Amino acid sequence: MTARARHAPPGPAAPFDMPAGACDCHMHLFDPALPFAPGALLRPAEASVAQYRRLAGRLGIERNVLVQPSSYGRDHRVLLAGLRRLGGSARGVAVIDPHASPAELQVLRDHGVVGVRFNLVQAGATTLDMLEPVARRIEPLGWHIQLHVRSTELVGLTDRILALPVPLVIDHFARVHADGVAAGPVEDTVARLLASRKVWLKLSAPYIAAPGLEPAAALDGFVRRLADASPDRLVWGTDWPHVTEPDPPDDAALMQRLARWLSPGERQRVLVDNPARLYRFPAPALPPSLPSQPEATP
Repeated sequence: MTARARHAPPGPAAPFDMPAGACDCHMHLFDPALPFAPGALLRPAEASVAQYRRLAGRLGIERNVLVQPSSYGRDHRVLLAGLRRLGGSARGVAVIDPHASPAELQVLRDHGVVGVRFNLVQAGATTLDMLEPVARRIEPLGWHIQLHVRSTELVGLTDRILALPVPLVIDHFARVHADGVAAGPVEDTVARLLASRKVWLKLSAPYIAAPGLEPAAALDGFVRRLADASPDRLVWGTDWPHVTEPDPPDDAALMQRLARWLSPGERQRVLVDNPARLYRFPAPALPPSLPSQPEATP
């Protein structure tokens, strides 16, 4: 499938005050000057650093995680160029196989890569039998695995995920309503995985997780359950530039759902504290304190 990378038109700012250090934990870049991987399902038009920075400025996003899309396979030229331009405010998630050389891994690490992705939905560059070998390959680096997998498969992968020697991040609300299975077992699986303290969930791309449904209502109970039980295991992402969608959503409207689901204190954790731990960002600078006032003399 060829997806149109029609970015949503400029719109309103974030619907709530964004905390300092807020992080978009899932976005992509595309450069039409570089070739897509053979057989790539998604072949979008340009999505540049300059375009993304306009969105980030509008929403108050200060940090971001650049994820290697399936469109480029294991060719990291767009990822590495994007990380160089974005600088220290960005981290990367790459795609490797079990035979990645030490030199390749060092280049990725030097550019700010902190994890590797398995996309088993728009499949091609990775397969499920690579999961354990890749985990062993990245364990010395302290990296994590990011997993985009159909919910029908996720339920059966629980024990393998928990046995991995590295942390794991599940994409897109675990596709909880997407793949023709009852949501209950998927929700129970995710709750169990997050309770292990080895697994995280991305609150990203609700249109992928609940296709044909009103995402906010469809995901209300699921998000609330996880926020109550495992608030330190949730992160958020835009999924910009929304290349799976013929009509891209407005990112401020997507962000509005965080205000529906989470209190201000919970948003601080999901947008700032949790990403800082997972992606190794420094703690955001605190505003300077006001000078203390002398005590009144009686």
